[in-house]
Amino acid sequence: MVIQLVLASGSSIRAQLLRNANVEFNVMVPRVDEDSVKRAMMAEAALPRDIADALAEMKARKISGKHPDAWVIGCDQVLDFKGQLISKPESADQAVAQLVRMRGQAHKLFSAAVIYENGQPIWRHVGQVLLRMRDTSDQYLKDYVARNWDEIRHCAGAYMLEAEGVRLFDTIDGDYFNVLGMPLLEILNFLAQRGVIAQ
Repeated sequence: MVIQLVLASGSSIRAQLLRNANVEFNVMVPRVDEDSVKRAMMAEAALPRDIADALAEMKARKISGKHPDAWVIGCDQVLDFKGQLISKPESADQAVAQLVRMRGQAHKLFSAAVIYENGQPIWRHVGQVLLRMRDTSDQYLKDYVARNWDEIRHCAGAYMLEAEGVRLFDTIDGDYFNVLGMPLLEILNFLAQRGVIAQ
């Protein structure tokens, strides 16, 4: 039996990661109010890891309800800086302010994925990466944001590690794919074990 895979995400990077791995799938973007879920969970002192997991599950569940026979992959990523969630910047000035706050210090990224079938979760994983930023100058950060705003405005923490953002970091401890927003190796391992992709 051939299983249809659906990526419940509007992220071009996540889609490209699956395409690069030669995985056949469709994209369906779920309409979910992520901000209200984050606010509610933060008000209840939920851990950043659990918030990432809940958001990924919410996306997968939304699409699975419309396509019960497909395996739906929901993903989300949150940035934890000293116990506080850092979201996508709303302006270039806010992006600079976020980077100034985090420079010279460490933060964590949690990348969650949940796979749904028939409206039920059948697999989940949350990957964690620890990143330490360099102590970069105010001027460099302002110039960096000005050069890259169109791309980084969609990124928690206002950086893309796969582009110039790599210059912001001293060390990265963890899986590179988790930094990009998807625990790709774990997803591929599960799909291979279940016979959805060849191995």
